[in-house]
Amino acid sequence: MKELALKSTIYAADFSELTDQERELIEKAKASTYHSYAPHSHFHVGAAVLLKDGIIVPGCNQENAAFPSGICAERSALFAAGAQHPDQPVIMLAIAARDAKGEFQAEPVSPCGPCRQVLIETETRFKHPVRILLYGTKCVYVMDGIKELMPLSFTQI
Repeated sequence: MKELALKSTIYAADFSELTDQERELIEKAKASTYHSYAPHSHFHVGAAVLLKDGIIVPGCNQENAAFPSGICAERSALFAAGAQHPDQPVIMLAIAARDAKGEFQAEPVSPCGPCRQVLIETETRFKHPVRILLYGTKCVYVMDGIKELMPLSFTQI
């Protein structure tokens, strides 16, 4: 048996090291956490996607007592962008989260499996990587595409 070593490149940046556009997108994601509906987990997640034409589309998690009926912030934003701006590629995604005390997470929060799969599909659809910004008060993780989190991805295209 041969070992296959996979490498991911994820940068840990200080908020001040980001571009103005990246900081603006994170601020939109942070603001979106206040529109979250999370009566069960009390974990408020916000996301914001930047489209190629410069439009920013926010999203937030929406929980439901029937757990599969809710939606994560990332998919909320990506699906809204797809519904409202179907021909605009997604260039960048920012994610932020607050806990039950209302405090932003110190460590960046990573997308769940289904959200990662939707990001793979988004990149496949537009044939363009999505820059991902995961906000934490200690640092921001920056990656140039979902393949940094999912090096072996599932796609039918």
